[in-house]
Amino acid sequence: MQTLRVSLVQGATRWHDPAGNRAYYGDLIAPLAGSDLVLLPETFTSGFSNEAIHNAETMDGPTVAWLSEQARKLDAAICGSVQLRVDEKVYNRLLFATPDGNIRHYDKRHLFRYADEHKRYAAGGERLIVEWRGWRICPLVCYDLRFPVYSRNRHAERGFDYDLLLYVANWPSARRYAWQTLLRARAIENLSYCAGLNRVGTDGNGLGYSGDSAVLDFLGQPLAELGAQEQTVTVALDAGALAAHRERFPAWMDADAFTLR
Repeated sequence: MQTLRVSLVQGATRWHDPAGNRAYYGDLIAPLAGSDLVLLPETFTSGFSNEAIHNAETMDGPTVAWLSEQARKLDAAICGSVQLRVDEKVYNRLLFATPDGNIRHYDKRHLFRYADEHKRYAAGGERLIVEWRGWRICPLVCYDLRFPVYSRNRHAERGFDYDLLLYVANWPSARRYAWQTLLRARAIENLSYCAGLNRVGTDGNGLGYSGDSAVLDFLGQPLAELGAQEQTVTVALDAGALAAHRERFPAWMDADAFTLR
């Protein structure tokens, strides 16, 4: 594996304004040429809103096309989630776009019951592992962070499932301590780099977001920590340091074996 340059784009998503958000985030990511992977927040075209379901796009809509074009321009993968309609269902769908026009996706499995997300959106059923520039990446969405079994690095016969675990989120500031703590826990227990990308500002429901986006190493130590302001940062992940830690501290060899249904 080579070094992977990961960029966090911590922005103040506009409420129910897909075209405005595409323009806004387009300006923020434009200077990030040289990155390998660019992270945008959960529901970056609308904010986290149950009512946004009425304007959900499809896979042939403007946001998917925009994401693909931005990936091509930057020569980088771009990842974020949007509300997308498939037949009669709408998913909180994470999109992983690469410069060659390929779009992979992951549908959020754990829907946020506290805000009735489970009453409006359909849950996904399959985790996604993406291989990108020599790295294996597991992208998840917000509330998934609270469920360690689903996030687990399963150490298949070929070795670890992934090298980088990432979460794109709309995580309100009222629960920021949980966000910060769980990101560290997921990095440590999975012997993996972990990146969490959150938004800032106040949404249309009056909820405030303190950002606190971060990139953590396999010891849970921060390589980058963002505050509560609009900000972008790029961090280089060292594959050699990760491999050395896994060899030196083989806790994965004592992990419990089970199958997730």
